[in-house]
Amino acid sequence: QKKRRAATARRQHLKSAMLQLAVTEIEKEAAAKEAEKQNYLAEHCPPLSLPGSMQELQELCKKLHAKIESVDEERYDTEVKLQKTNKELEDLSQKLFDLRGKFKRPPLRRVRMSADAMLRALLGSKHKVCMDLRANLKQVKKEDTEKEKDLRDVGDWRKNIEEKSGMEGRKKMFEAGE
Repeated sequence: QKKRRAATARRQHLKSAMLQLAVTEIEKEAAAKEAEKQNYLAEHCPPLSLPGSMQELQELCKKLHAKIESVDEERYDTEVKLQKTNKELEDLSQKLFDLRGKFKRPPLRRVRMSADAMLRALLGSKHKVCMDLRANLKQVKKEDTEKEKDLRDVGDWRKNIEEKSGMEGRKKMFEAGE
């Protein structure tokens, strides 16, 4: 048990030492970021000196407005470049994924859709041809077979049942049997 206590105490000591080192590193990084920010602001944004006359203030506003426009243009250009590179990355990763060939096919669901609806979904407004597949089918006349003729000659089955029902029908069946 002494060994366990010593091991846990040592573990706790190491954890606390690591946490202290991490805290000092984070503080150093924050100080470095703040110093970098101050250097950047000192370099790119000189201290503002407000002139006394109205004309000089208007000129200063015009200069600041021109700087803002140029910065906005740069920001827009970089955003467009970023979007293009992201799109290229997605395309390349999709190509790489396809080349590997080890992708899982999603489970497909059955959808009842006519040929017209399918073409409309695929082609959009370009679809003008009506594909009624049943309209192009040939009409085939049914040939009368002997069995069907016999069935037609027998007549309606309900009439036969009615004739055989009751005592008279049974008498006819009995006489037919002899």
